[in-house]
Amino acid sequence: MRMKKIFLLGYMGSGKSTIAQKLSQLTGMDQIDLDDYIENMEQKSINSIFQEKGAIYFRKIERTYLTDLAESSTYQIISLGGGTPCYYNNMEYLNQLGHITIYLQASIPSLTSRLYEEMNKRPLLSSISDKNELMEFIGKHLFERRQYYSKAKHQINTDNKTIDDISREIVALLF
Repeated sequence: MRMKKIFLLGYMGSGKSTIAQKLSQLTGMDQIDLDDYIENMEQKSINSIFQEKGAIYFRKIERTYLTDLAESSTYQIISLGGGTPCYYNNMEYLNQLGHITIYLQASIPSLTSRLYEEMNKRPLLSSISDKNELMEFIGKHLFERRQYYSKAKHQINTDNKTIDDISREIVALLF
């Protein structure tokens, strides 16, 4: 029998990896970040994979590794990349398997303030010059991705909440 897993999704900066780590501490369940898993398996950074092989190649291997994790009997808490839900019917696939999918929803202003300090560490944001341009970029992406993110079985607004608050809210959903 396949174990149910918790998949955390949302835009970059929504707290997926941090919340996954906290949930792991609270529940004793293993956690893994899909991007870290891909980098480990490919022995290359996500950025290098995109530069060397392109976005289509990346999305194909991302689906392969997502399938490996979704169908394995290990790793119960998995944080997805921000774009993962938007390709290859990934959300339908996870939901059909009966896994718990949770959208960590943050507002554009919240995401902007979180991501502004890390723009140079995130390849997608490296060409953005100021906070207003960042806010517009995030807004456009969220508009495009909302239809995919909203397929999650649960949505949790993360604005003005601590990591502990969000994690307790998720634990209350589960148990």
